[in-house]
Amino acid sequence: MIHKQIKDGIKEAMLKKDALRLTVLRSISAAFTNEMLAKKTVTPELSDEDAIAIIRRLVKQRKDSIEQFTKGNRMDLVKNEQDELDILDTFLPQLMSKEEVMKVVEAKKAQAGEIDKTKLGQFMGTVMKELKGKADGAMVKEAIEEAFK
Repeated sequence: MIHKQIKDGIKEAMLKKDALRLTVLRSISAAFTNEMLAKKTVTPELSDEDAIAIIRRLVKQRKDSIEQFTKGNRMDLVKNEQDELDILDTFLPQLMSKEEVMKVVEAKKAQAGEIDKTKLGQFMGTVMKELKGKADGAMVKEAIEEAFK
C-alpha cells in the first residue's frame, strides 16, 4: 500500500535527517489526510488508486510551479521544485510510452469505425477510461490528434 510506504518513508527520512524527502513525504501525507476528511473516510489508509490520483495532482502542481518559476527566471526555486518532483515520481507507476498509447488509440479507432471530428472528445473519454492511470492525458490527446489527421 502506497499510504503505508509514505508513513514508513517519513520515519526513515527522519532517521536519515533527509529534510527535503521528509518535507515532500509530509506534504503527501497531509494531502492524503485532507482527501480522507473530504470524503469522510473512516479507513486508516487510502486505496492505492486514490493515493496515486493524489500524488499525480501533486506532480501536476510541481510541474506548473516549475513552469511559472522558469518564466519568472527563479532557477533556485525551479531546482527545489524539480527535486520534489523527482521524489514524487518514485511513488507513481511507470507510464506507458507514446508507442504503446498509439497502439491502444489505433485499436480503439478500428473498433469504433468512422468517427466524426466533432466527437473526438467522446472518443478521448473512452480511451482515457481504458488507460486511466497508465498514460499521461496530454500524450493520449496528442496520439488521438495524430491518429485523426
